[in-house]
Amino acid sequence: MSESKLAGQFFDAAIGLLQRARDEESANIAAAGSAVADAVAAGGRLFAFGAGHSSLAAQDVVYRAGGLALMNLLAVPGAVGVDVMPATLGSALERVDGLAAAVLDSSPATAGDVLVIVSLSGRNALPVEMAKNARALGLTVIGVTSLAYARETTSRHASGTFLKDHCDIVLDSKIAVGDAELTHEGIEAPFAPASTVVTSALMQAVMAAAAEHLVARGIEPPLLRSGNVDGGHEWNGRVMTEYRDRIFFRH
Repeated sequence: MSESKLAGQFFDAAIGLLQRARDEESANIAAAGSAVADAVAAGGRLFAFGAGHSSLAAQDVVYRAGGLALMNLLAVPGAVGVDVMPATLGSALERVDGLAAAVLDSSPATAGDVLVIVSLSGRNALPVEMAKNARALGLTVIGVTSLAYARETTSRHASGTFLKDHCDIVLDSKIAVGDAELTHEGIEAPFAPASTVVTSALMQAVMAAAAEHLVARGIEPPLLRSGNVDGGHEWNGRVMTEYRDRIFFRH
């Protein structure tokens, strides 16, 4: 079977975006990694949030082999999107005023913690309010978003602001409005979204930078090992016991 021209074009587009993110966001990635390391060193906790498909990148750093054990998912019921019926409910919840405040108020997040908010468009009420309220509570907020949306679309929040306007550190995914890298004759809609690839890479780069900052300070990064490697479960058990007061995805 011959190779797919479109599949190759998608890889080329994704690689180009990853190179841009690496080169253009390096200072922001380092700053985000330093902020995460500061929280770990000071006894703080780490949280990640994303709605809809943006939740995939947030989930990617939670309870992950090779990841920081202290990273917790700040979950909003129904906002993941595809786990509810109808799936469109998830998109609707992103536009509900007051939901973010209720989630934060009932969460263990507090001053000195770090919250990474992933939102491709950054225009909906949920991520905007999440960032505003988290900063008011004294959290350090890292936003992972596409700045193109702030330039080319309008906010859906009453303030007229975007996620980027309420963050201590912003990482730009470089994704174009519409999140579709390819077009083709005979196909009416653009297709092949790359936001998950790039955003997950940005998240993992921040975690790598955090580990680098921690070891430079003489602190062993609290990393998890794969449970499918001999000794992995024992290693993870020790880490989770040592840091049990800062890990909320376990009983």
